[in-house]
Amino acid sequence: MAGIARPNLCLTHGRNKTPLVMGGSNMSRNPILNDKAFGTDSAGLSPSEEWASAQAGGLGAAAGGASEAAWQRASNQPQQAQPYAQPRPAQSGGPVIGSVDGHKTMTVGGVSAASLVMFVFLIIGAFVGWAQISVSPVGQALDGSIVYTADLRSPVLFFAALIGAFALAIVTAFMPKIARFTAVPYALLEGVVLGAISHLYEVDSSGIVLQAILATFGVFAVMLLLYGLRILRATPKFVKGVIAATFGIMVMYLAGWIISLFSSSFTPFWASSGAMGVLISVVIVVVAALNLILDFDFIERGSQNNLPSYMDWYAAFGLMVTLVWLYLEMLRLLSKLRN
Repeated sequence: MAGIARPNLCLTHGRNKTPLVMGGSNMSRNPILNDKAFGTDSAGLSPSEEWASAQAGGLGAAAGGASEAAWQRASNQPQQAQPYAQPRPAQSGGPVIGSVDGHKTMTVGGVSAASLVMFVFLIIGAFVGWAQISVSPVGQALDGSIVYTADLRSPVLFFAALIGAFALAIVTAFMPKIARFTAVPYALLEGVVLGAISHLYEVDSSGIVLQAILATFGVFAVMLLLYGLRILRATPKFVKGVIAATFGIMVMYLAGWIISLFSSSFTPFWASSGAMGVLISVVIVVVAALNLILDFDFIERGSQNNLPSYMDWYAAFGLMVTLVWLYLEMLRLLSKLRN
């Protein structure tokens, strides 16, 4: 995201050497990843140097070719000062995975494994959250169907999980190195919140949760296919547009929440079930889905550039945040369509 200044680095793409900015002040796929967030490794390298060394060493040819000067600078550095990305000949196959000079690095398989672990704990938390909703019949509708009411058994638990998940998300976003320790607790707490919210939607519209789950994973599969076939690429303009749209949605939601604190009768126009509300929900779902392309691009580039292994968990965390957002927006959209 369901996308959350990375070290200064421009990868080049194609024969024209079009810059694909990976950090710094120009543009970033993650505006809060910087050298301070990563720190330095045991050899004293900052992430900027790790990225530059990786680009100059292993993936210059794969990404369109690093400059001769950059290759020469990387080759002249002491060998022990480059634990994650030693210069090596370009290879005809896929990215080298596993480790470099005995140091574990980020891999697609590592991200997949971390994502699987996180989703297991998300499901466990969802069962707990689902059980926190008490459902009771209150009467009968005109069409003969039973009307139910739903209440939280323990509001304290729900809001504690909500605040805890939000706090862990913020801390993890700014401190990628601790993602391996915070990702699982985040998934568990986020699961509690999602389980409770899902049950409330299910009481209002039977079957909507299963539809939202299927729709979310359907969109995920389609976006992965489009990315794999290179139909959708995370070009600079694409990234700028998705990030701008995402932050615009965040500002819209934040403004609506602040206004609602001072006006109990305020109903945001995007929350209505009319044509305008449905259209806005569709746009938000599309933006959330496009954030998956940024996640896929980050995972691919990170594994190609031999980022440290703790980035497996950070990438899995980012992917889960996007999927959670997409799922919630799917629930909202389906609820509007039913109404």
